[in-house]
Amino acid sequence: MDYEKFCSQILDIDPKVRFATVFDEWSVKLGGGMREGVESLLSERASKELVNLATFDWKSRKDMAKMLGKTKYTLAEYDTVKRFSFYLGDDNLLLVSTEKECDTNTIVDQVIKLYYENQN
Repeated sequence: MDYEKFCSQILDIDPKVRFATVFDEWSVKLGGGMREGVESLLSERASKELVNLATFDWKSRKDMAKMLGKTKYTLAEYDTVKRFSFYLGDDNLLLVSTEKECDTNTIVDQVIKLYYENQN
C-alpha cells in the first residue's frame, strides 16, 4: 500500500482532519503526517510518547483478539481533539487526529472504505 497516498486521502475526507500517519509495530513512521498549515498541539517528545503508547495499546489488543475478535479501531476524545487508532492488519497502525467537532461516524466509515480501496 502507498501510505503517503492513503494518508493524503484521509486528510481530504474533512478539513477538520489534522493528522494521519501510519506506523509499524516498532512505532516507525511509514507515511503521512500533519495537515499543512496545522500546528501540533504536542511537543515532538510528547508526540513520540503518544505514538509509543498507541503502539503498546495496539499490541495489547492483539492478545485480546483471541477472545473478542480483531479490533478495528479505537477512539479517544479529549477536550480539544479526537484521536483515532485504526488497526491495519497485524503489522501497521494508523493514527488520525481531528478537531473535536468532526463527525466520528464519517471519519470511521471513510477511513475503513479508503483502507479497502487501497488494498493493492
